[in-house]
Amino acid sequence: MIIHTVKKGETLYNIAKKYGINFNALLAANSSIRNPALIQPGQVINIPRPAVQRTIVIPRESYGYNEMLNDLQSLEELYPFIEVNSIGSTVMGRSIPAVKLGHGKKEVHYNGSFHANEWITTVLLMKFIENYAKAYASGKKIGSFNIQGLFDTTSLWIVPMVNPDGVQLVQGKIATNTKAYQTALMINSGSRDFRGWKANIRGVDLNDQFPAHWETEVSRRAASAPSPQNYPGNAPLSEPESRAIAEFTRSHNFRLVSAFHTQGEEIYWGYRGLEPNESQLIVTRLVEVSGYEAVRYVESDAGYKDWFIQDWRRPGFTVECGLGVNPLPIAQFWDIWGKVIGIFLMGIYV
Repeated sequence: MIIHTVKKGETLYNIAKKYGINFNALLAANSSIRNPALIQPGQVINIPRPAVQRTIVIPRESYGYNEMLNDLQSLEELYPFIEVNSIGSTVMGRSIPAVKLGHGKKEVHYNGSFHANEWITTVLLMKFIENYAKAYASGKKIGSFNIQGLFDTTSLWIVPMVNPDGVQLVQGKIATNTKAYQTALMINSGSRDFRGWKANIRGVDLNDQFPAHWETEVSRRAASAPSPQNYPGNAPLSEPESRAIAEFTRSHNFRLVSAFHTQGEEIYWGYRGLEPNESQLIVTRLVEVSGYEAVRYVESDAGYKDWFIQDWRRPGFTVECGLGVNPLPIAQFWDIWGKVIGIFLMGIYV
């Protein structure tokens, strides 16, 4: 970040031109300026570094928690209008980041990697954060979407990885001499192959943790003790990760939420008849831009989307990205990306 002291006769437009940066990026780096036309000599202006055309988020099989944190730091440096906060911590003490893009009154929320072996959803969300920020900083559209307009009307909050401990376990990045690893190994029947692991590090399925007919989900699930998948825990919101995302949601006024999972190329949009009428109109738009199939009801409860629809009566969606067996190979990334980027953008627009 460069510091510039305003000289007599200078305008924000001239300053942006002088440093070779986009006017919107300059405004975003100086949120305290309420009226761009009324800057004064001697006033200090933050100058973001020009957004060079380099790629930060690189999809790869080893993309885990530390890679995400490193990329978030690089994105913050390159695009200072990005805000990164923490919504809480995991069982093992890892911070769970939330990313804010935009400054509008309307709030929208996306999240990924509720399930550990669905970590490719984190890479999808991180790549979207990068492309969305780059388009705003350069004043460009993405397809037909006016990104400046979306930034002005909507505050988008993204939690790229709800379950960092689980992702690290699946990717073989938890130290084997830790108590957490040894407990997970026992839950996994002694197998060091954690590719089928969906749960958090304690063997609780975080997307079966929400107080939306949780007792019904418990009776439905085969797992009655910590398990690699499908164990709802001993009470709703018993886990720090599910509590963190619940408290985060309660602290905002989200107009729409979408939880990104894999796999199936489906969009689940209803819950026990509680979804608002507009949900059907929105999912129709999401299907148009992705080619995914819309599914209104399934025999499932206690999910994040279910809870949001139940408690807020607003549009909530679970998007099942890609096709195959989890964890989906990174070789599928660009095929999945080509279908979900429209979902990302349309969810902000509607």
